[in-house]
Amino acid sequence: MTNSNRRILEKLSKAANQADRDETNIKLIAVSKEQPEERIENSLASGQRVFGENRVQEAFQRWQLRKSVYPDLELHLIGPLQSNKAADAVALFDVIHTVDRPKIALVLSQEMASAQRSIPCFIQVNTGEEEQKAGILPHDLDTFLSFCRKEAALQIVGLMCIPPIDEEPALHFALLKTLADKNDLSELSMGMSADFETAILCGATHIRVGSAFFGLRPT
Repeated sequence: MTNSNRRILEKLSKAANQADRDETNIKLIAVSKEQPEERIENSLASGQRVFGENRVQEAFQRWQLRKSVYPDLELHLIGPLQSNKAADAVALFDVIHTVDRPKIALVLSQEMASAQRSIPCFIQVNTGEEEQKAGILPHDLDTFLSFCRKEAALQIVGLMCIPPIDEEPALHFALLKTLADKNDLSELSMGMSADFETAILCGATHIRVGSAFFGLRPT
C-alpha cells in the first residue's frame, strides 16, 4: 500500500469516528480516470478493488480484461452517460451513479433487461442548479424518482452530487442527505479528493477519490 493510499484510509477512518459511524459502511471509490497503468496495477496489488470511471470507452480499454483476472472488481460509472453507450455501460459496470434524465433511465432499463442484469443506480442531483452541470434539479427529484421506479423499473439505491466549485460543499452534502432521507434512500455518493472528509461527516456512503488516492494525473 502506498503512503497516499494509507493517508486516505486514515482520514476516512478519522472522519467516520468523528461522525460516530462504522467506517466499513463507507465505500472508497478510487477514480482511475486517465491514470497511468502502473498506478492502477499498484493499487490492485495493494488490495483496492473498487474503482470509478468517467468515460465508458476508456473504462472498457482499462478494465475489460482485468475483470477476468480480478473477479472481485467493482466498477462504478461516475461520469455522464450517453444513450448510445448504455449497452456497453450495462455490460461493464456494477453501479451507475449518473442517472439524470428520463431518456437515459429508459435506455438503461431496456439494456439491463436485454442483458438480464439489475444494476444499482444513483440519481445525480444538480444541487447547485448550475446550467452547465448534469443532474436533476432538487425540486424535480420526487417526480423523476417516481418515474425511475415505476416507468423504468430501475433499482435506485441513492443520490449523487458534485457541489459547485466555489461554494461550501457541506451545504450541498446536507441538502443531498435531506433529499435522500425524504425519499427513503440510504446511499449517498458525494465527496471527492478535496472534501471527502466533510462528505463523510454529512453521511456519505460512497466517496469518489482520484488525485488524493493516485496522485495528480500526468499532463
